Amino acid sequence: MKTRRNSFGGSGISRRRFLGLAAGSAAVGVGFPAILRAQQEPFKIGHIAPQTGFLAAFGKYANTGAQMAVDEINEKGGLLGRKVEVINEDEANPGVAAQKARKLIEKDNVIAITGIVSSASALAVGDEAQRAKILFINAGANSDEIRGARCHRYVFSVEGSNTQYVSAVATWLLQQPNLKRWYFLTSDYAFGHDLLKVTQKLLQKAGREQIGSELIPTGTADFSSYLLKVKAANPDLVFQNLAGTDQTNFLKQFKEFGLEMQVAGGLVDTAVVWPVGVESLTGHFPLLWWHELKYPGVSEFVAKFKKIAGDPPENQGWGDYTAIRALGEVVKKVSSTDSKAIVKGMEGFQFECLKGRTLYFREWDHQLIMPMYTVRTKQKNEMKDKWDIFEVIAEVPPQGQSAESIAIPRSESLCKMEPAD
Repeated sequence: MKTRRNSFGGSGISRRRFLGLAAGSAAVGVGFPAILRAQQEPFKIGHIAPQTGFLAAFGKYANTGAQMAVDEINEKGGLLGRKVEVINEDEANPGVAAQKARKLIEKDNVIAITGIVSSASALAVGDEAQRAKILFINAGANSDEIRGARCHRYVFSVEGSNTQYVSAVATWLLQQPNLKRWYFLTSDYAFGHDLLKVTQKLLQKAGREQIGSELIPTGTADFSSYLLKVKAANPDLVFQNLAGTDQTNFLKQFKEFGLEMQVAGGLVDTAVVWPVGVESLTGHFPLLWWHELKYPGVSEFVAKFKKIAGDPPENQGWGDYTAIRALGEVVKKVSSTDSKAIVKGMEGFQFECLKGRTLYFREWDHQLIMPMYTVRTKQKNEMKDKWDIFEVIAEVPPQGQSAESIAIPRSESLCKMEPAD
């Protein structure tokens, strides 16, 4: 498997070896032109993102971000003298995601896999990538478990962990002494369960009280039974640990019920709350990225993305773009498309990508270390266009401070990485 991923020109096959292969192939009838064609074929990157189900809204942004990164690589001459091609697949559910990963590895001969939104799917794909020893860059799944008990040598995460997200919104929450009684609404799958644990730690740290908690099946359209319980409990804060269209439905119906208590969340996905409309939004949330950040390159990236997709990029657009951009930079750095070499090159790799500071992958859990953003929902009269739904009230941590402060501490991590081989 590794042999066929090598390529002439700095990726592991010497000139002598290349000429020997060509001569041997000609002797058995394959022919020297076939070897040349193989060397000219594009490198393939597998990209798995939801096109169906309750997370489907992210697919357009994920695919656009990935393709933009590939196009930029090709405009600069490709990788190691060859063009790059992205192969898109639907993740659908963990079983399908794992099946697609095997297909990309065994049939399409990809040099790496990127993408994924569901944490359950990311865990499944991570296991497949580790077995095959092919790089997987998680661009959209949040569960701490991916960087913790289920971490892998061949898995990296561009997406923030649940701990990073909750640490960001904690900046605002811990300054609100009147928010004493909390009620949790949580998606009933790996992501939600993990996020609930993290937010309950925050609740204990803040000395607040949990007065209710509900696990909600993914794809729930009617939140009325849950909101009636919330109304009866009358908490100071409703903390939502929801994902995908569950966020959309909850926020719409929260306003329709006339509830006025504060709302916060361990995550918000711009792609699914844009359609809600600012009239139906309320609350304070953490964001991975925001299209109005005032840093070099942001406005150009946003304009290019918007021209392709019709909308500005959001969390997933930035994440998938960043994953492939980092991959391309490391391949050039190590002059190889062999996954073992790329993994070694990515550990500790530093780069900049539209956040106004240097980002890097930690060597011991492969999490991207970066700042996050706390946002509040705007009022309609504050908006300048239909996408202008949030105001960034804090960059966490502030410029000049280490972003390690919001990530999972090594002393608390369950990550035990496989040895380098």
